[in-house]
Amino acid sequence: MSATSAAKAVIGPRFTTLARCVLRGMPVPRWGNLRRPVPFSTTFGCDRGTPVDRFYLHRFLESNRSVISGRVLEIQMPSYTTKYGQGVEVSHTVDINPEFHATYCCDLADAVQIPDNSYDCFLAPQTLQHVADLSGVLQTMLRVVKPGGYILASAPTLLPLIPDGDEYWHLTPAGWKRTLAREWAKCDVTVESFGNCLSAIAAMHGLAFEELTEDELTANDPRYPVLVTMKCRKA
Repeated sequence: MSATSAAKAVIGPRFTTLARCVLRGMPVPRWGNLRRPVPFSTTFGCDRGTPVDRFYLHRFLESNRSVISGRVLEIQMPSYTTKYGQGVEVSHTVDINPEFHATYCCDLADAVQIPDNSYDCFLAPQTLQHVADLSGVLQTMLRVVKPGGYILASAPTLLPLIPDGDEYWHLTPAGWKRTLAREWAKCDVTVESFGNCLSAIAAMHGLAFEELTEDELTANDPRYPVLVTMKCRKA
């Protein structure tokens, strides 16, 4: 056994790593109260403020106000139609749960009651990760939007799973691009991701975005996508 191997065996792997960092001038983490196996919030930070992913979602919707107009269909409740819509003539909703008293109470993968080519904009924030039949849902979304109309959607990547339901799809931006190129072929589709190492850690710990600075939130590192946004203009 070499002297180096013997030293490693004596001080153990943890202190070996610490010594390596110090000797190589690498930063040493100071965990503070982040060194914890449970998050600060189990409700995505709602009890502290606004969840981190909503910072990116709200900016996405704000930048697309002009297309949230005319006849608008939104998942579950018309919250974002009301907040971001401009010149909305009709505001309808769709959800599988009757508790929300949606305009259409149905499975979006088999929503024959929603007419073809009937909406100028379809809002599907933070929805696609929950649908079992992703292909069926994406086809319905495209079917019910008018030619030239828009679909605005978002989905999480680096976020905790919800505690009371299933999630099937936490795709990377490349995964969403590949999926939408197949399901929404011939449409003008833009897929973007937002987040960085810090905002991803904050989201996983259930911190609120108000606890970070705008510079910390807007720094974008494609290796740490907290939220993926999708904009589709139907051909």
